[in-house]
Amino acid sequence: MNFGRVLTAMVTPFDNDGKLDIEQTSVLVEYLLDNGTDGLVIAGTTGESPTLTMDEKIKLYKHVVQQVNGRVPVIAGTGNNNTAASIKLTEEAQICGVDAIMLVTPYYNKPSQHGMYEHFAAIAKVTDLPVMLYNIPGRSVVNMTAETIINLSLIDNIVSVKEASGDLDQISEIIENTDDDFTVYSGDDGLTLPMLSVGADGIISVASHVIGNEIKTMVNHFFDGKPMEAASIHRKLLPIMNGLFLAPNPSPVKAALQMKGIETGSVRLPLIPLTDEEMDQLKGLLDK
Repeated sequence: MNFGRVLTAMVTPFDNDGKLDIEQTSVLVEYLLDNGTDGLVIAGTTGESPTLTMDEKIKLYKHVVQQVNGRVPVIAGTGNNNTAASIKLTEEAQICGVDAIMLVTPYYNKPSQHGMYEHFAAIAKVTDLPVMLYNIPGRSVVNMTAETIINLSLIDNIVSVKEASGDLDQISEIIENTDDDFTVYSGDDGLTLPMLSVGADGIISVASHVIGNEIKTMVNHFFDGKPMEAASIHRKLLPIMNGLFLAPNPSPVKAALQMKGIETGSVRLPLIPLTDEEMDQLKGLLDK
């Protein structure tokens, strides 16, 4: 399945009472589709998945699928560190009509590589949907090795990985030893261009909430054989990409959206809004 080149790891809008805001979700979806987004990843890390209830996730899946109406792929985050719960949520996501699911490396449990393989294989077995793996050792503590990802890619419906290990050697090994139709996406905005240079297919971006068109232009320049133009854009965008992580994600990007007139509410505890100093720092970056 072609997920596109620039996918947005979408924030989850909340209202003033901290509840899921369906109306603003529609506004956000339309804004993103108008600003460089080829696909949406919902209820992931940036979507504050750890604080969303199962009912909220299902409601979000249904609404985004309805709002998008087939215009771009919708990928639902259904993974966590409980295999049985991930299976149940994956089954519900398929009923909601999403185009694919994303499964994060189990966090906190610290499973072995064999345990990770069995976890992902068990979830993939219960769905006909394409499965994207998500390797993010900075949050899950454990790294899913290239060997494990390569072995999982042999399962028919495991078709992609969002790689946020930051290890270009590992990423290169995955690309070299998986089939050409197995896609690899950067999970780190700042490594988009370096990962494209070793054969990655695109980016699952946080910064695309704010600079989606610019990221799309950079990526397109690379694939159009204009690496120097792509590199120039990369260098200009890097301060904003890094600035959107000056506090735990997604507090900065939600603040940045508000500055652009897109209301997505605050974050849920244990995350907190930006301080005044952080707001000034972020505004300075965006003003440039």
